[in-house]
Amino acid sequence: MKATPLPEQLAAPHVTSGGLLLLVGVLLVGVLLVAVILAAFVWGRRLKARAPAPPTPEEQPRLPEGGPVGDVVENREPDELPRTDQRRTPHELKGDGSGARRGS
Repeated sequence: MKATPLPEQLAAPHVTSGGLLLLVGVLLVGVLLVAVILAAFVWGRRLKARAPAPPTPEEQPRLPEGGPVGDVVENREPDELPRTDQRRTPHELKGDGSGARRGS
C-alpha cells in the first residue's frame, strides 16, 4: 500500500530552486530600485543646496527715474496680396513675415 500524505504536507508550499531564485531576484530588483530612488533624492537635495539663493528685494532691478524707456509705437498698414489661384509660399512674401508694412 501507498502511504497517504498528511494534510500539512499537502498545504505546505514547495519551493524549488527556480522559484527561490525568482524570489531572490525580485527582492534584489526591489532593493536596487529603492536605492536608486534614494540616491536620486540625495543628489537632488545636494544640487538644490548648491544653487544660489533667490535675490533679495534690494537686489531686484528697479525702473529708471523717468519710468520705462524704449517703448515703440508703430502704425502698420496691411500688405495687400493679389488674388491668385496658387498658394503662396513663405519665400514669395516680402518683409519680416508679419504680412504688414511699417508706416511712418
